[in-house]
Amino acid sequence: MTMKINLNTDQQIIEEAFNVLIDHLDVVKVMRFWEICHLGKGDYSELKNQLFKDETVDTLYDKIKAFENSQQENG
Repeated sequence: MTMKINLNTDQQIIEEAFNVLIDHLDVVKVMRFWEICHLGKGDYSELKNQLFKDETVDTLYDKIKAFENSQQENG
């Protein structure tokens, strides 16, 4: 009997990690992490749809303003 090992590609691992981040972090934090790590390769459209699936312009605006305010308080 031969044992078969299924190894994920690097891209599959990255996508799985992003899914974990998306599920457990606020969208703003995921985007900041993405920028900090200089991660800009892959299917941005699919990632964007995942990141912003429950967002509206108003919710994103509120999050951006809250982030800006926290930066001013800490900076």
